[in-house]
Amino acid sequence: MTTDPGTPGAPGTHEANGPTGTPTGRDFTAEGGHGAVPLAGVETGLGERPRAEWPLYEIFVRGKRGLNHVHVGSLHAADDEMAVRHARDVYTRRNEGVSIWAVRSDAVVASSPDEKDPLFAPAGDKVYRHPTFYAIPDDVPHM
Repeated sequence: MTTDPGTPGAPGTHEANGPTGTPTGRDFTAEGGHGAVPLAGVETGLGERPRAEWPLYEIFVRGKRGLNHVHVGSLHAADDEMAVRHARDVYTRRNEGVSIWAVRSDAVVASSPDEKDPLFAPAGDKVYRHPTFYAIPDDVPHM
């Protein structure tokens, strides 16, 4: 006889007991070896959107010695504040950053590598834009 794991008392399931020790009738299945965790009807405090639907954020960190933000990775978060907090925990664990940008991936506008030639070709015939024609004083930093 096989027992359905979803039935009360089946191996891998636990029946919850109330404060008086009597069964509540709720079964919790320990999936993946992580313990019995009730999920249905539990308020997460993160709104109604499940974790699988959290938007993707691109993370940029400015280092202590750097002048620009550098893309360091991506992560999923429920909102902007959570994205910055998680980025701090994941990408600046050794106090190497002084500033974090978290940008939703769907808000990033980018050119395609296929458009490289028509997009950058106009700059090639404007030689006055190249710094070779300008004298930069020695006391000007970061040029």
